[in-house]
Amino acid sequence: MKEAMDEAQWQAQVVQLAQTLGWMVQHTRPAKVGDKWMTPITGDAGFPDLVLAHPKRGVLFVELKTETGRLSAGQVTWRRVLNTGGAEYYLWRPDDLMQVMKRLRGGE
Repeated sequence: MKEAMDEAQWQAQVVQLAQTLGWMVQHTRPAKVGDKWMTPITGDAGFPDLVLAHPKRGVLFVELKTETGRLSAGQVTWRRVLNTGGAEYYLWRPDDLMQVMKRLRGGE
């Protein structure tokens, strides 16, 4: 039985694959402020984990979850707004690796 991949491992794998295939990657990392972890942003909670941009393959908004991870209310709202607004949004889980590779290589 294979061991479940956590979200940090999955993110590292997606980021490495994207960069290898020529994508620019943006991810906002949390920072420790005093004894608390915070993500210093202005805006609405739940913004996707990654924004990937490629000069020929487009701009993607990507939320990464484990196989059992659930979207927060803010993440659901961002997904709805991005999809409704015409953005290319994905929710990727480790079992989606083949589809992730296909999209990052230029396929739909």
